[in-house]
Amino acid sequence: MSTKTKSAFVCNDCGADYKKWQGQCTECGVWNSLSEVRLGPTPANRSAKFEGYAGGAAGNKIQTLAEISLNDVPRFSSGAGEFDRVLGGGFVPGSVVLIGGNPGAGKSTLLLQTLCNLARTMPALYITGEESLQQVAMRAQRLGLPTDQLQMLSETSVEGICTIAQQTAPKVMVIDSIQVMHMEDISSAPGSVSQVRESAAYLTRFAKQTGTVLILVGHVTKDGSLAGPKVLEHMIDCSILLEGDNDSRFRTLRGNKNRFGAVNELGVFAMTEQGMREVNNPSAIFLQRAEDASSGSVVMVMWEGTRPLLIEIQALVDDSHLGNPRRVAVGMDQNRLAMLLAVLHRHGGIMVGDQDVFVNVVGGVKVMETSADLAVLLAIVSSFRDRILPQDLIVFGEVGLSGEIRPVPSGHERLREAAKHGFKRAIVPFANAPREKNLGIEVVAVKNLQEALNAL
Repeated sequence: MSTKTKSAFVCNDCGADYKKWQGQCTECGVWNSLSEVRLGPTPANRSAKFEGYAGGAAGNKIQTLAEISLNDVPRFSSGAGEFDRVLGGGFVPGSVVLIGGNPGAGKSTLLLQTLCNLARTMPALYITGEESLQQVAMRAQRLGLPTDQLQMLSETSVEGICTIAQQTAPKVMVIDSIQVMHMEDISSAPGSVSQVRESAAYLTRFAKQTGTVLILVGHVTKDGSLAGPKVLEHMIDCSILLEGDNDSRFRTLRGNKNRFGAVNELGVFAMTEQGMREVNNPSAIFLQRAEDASSGSVVMVMWEGTRPLLIEIQALVDDSHLGNPRRVAVGMDQNRLAMLLAVLHRHGGIMVGDQDVFVNVVGGVKVMETSADLAVLLAIVSSFRDRILPQDLIVFGEVGLSGEIRPVPSGHERLREAAKHGFKRAIVPFANAPREKNLGIEVVAVKNLQEALNAL
């Protein structure tokens, strides 16, 4: 007697499930995001040792937090300091890391370098489902990597991968990529919502039970977010995005989720003929300014995870020949740019409503915090008035809707980083003014936007 196959409809964005299809997800409001998931019967021969999800069997006793030993989960380094920074200090045994990025960003190259180096000291397994073993070997040879220790496997069956991994017992395992993996008891095609979700859940159970570091490579959609169901990001321990334009040699590794460290950490790599090389001092790279100073340029200090980072912000204000002047922001939120221009008009007395305004963050870095508000406005005013700002000037601060300059976190550390790179003057919020006078930098503390404009 055949068992009737049940199905559900799951939202690709938020993971909400419904009994029948509908045009809009009522949880997140996205249209046409529901996909059918076939709920196949659980096979009776599935190994009982993988029934637990987070590393413990169902019959484990209850323990207090004080009784749980932490000595058996030491971190170990990936071999790259920038990668370790984003991970929170290195790999944690039993953790699941999801790495996404645009095609050609360097995901496979970075992971192949990492595993070839780790294979010298511990068993490592690289599983490729998209490329052949010959293609991976050719890349390793071209990059000059040690190839005598890393174990390779070309497989897309999740059950087969876990069976082989049980025999070889790797400490680190890479799945490239999760979108091509499939399970035998799921009837839908690889890459579907049900296949990605169930494959990731099965591999995660295996990693937690065996203490294996599991690294999943994920595809991204056209808007840069990770493809597949949103529950995939809830399952894993660390979510990392490798960003970078094809015409730029620099790649940024940004942590969006990390259960073992700070989020929004930023690691910088340079793509070379020998593969990905870490950049230990990214501020020096992003501050390669033109020899001839020009208007519309200013340097700010943003805080990325646990360290300050100096970047250059450029602005261009030009007469518009359109009915609706353009507002273009590269590297920051365009809606925030429109809000800052309104504040500049209302509380700064400068109207650029008939001007095209372009703002660019140099180096391909994305500014995720509000400390860039004051720097953006001063760069716009510099371009609008065609007035060159001093090359040794540093600016940071959040701008409120009433024109006040709000403080930002870690202001003292930002000033120290600026002084270390030779900056002599700073315009900062009044609450971030340092008490000590021996920083080697002249600090101008401002309370509102008008005071900041007068300080130029």
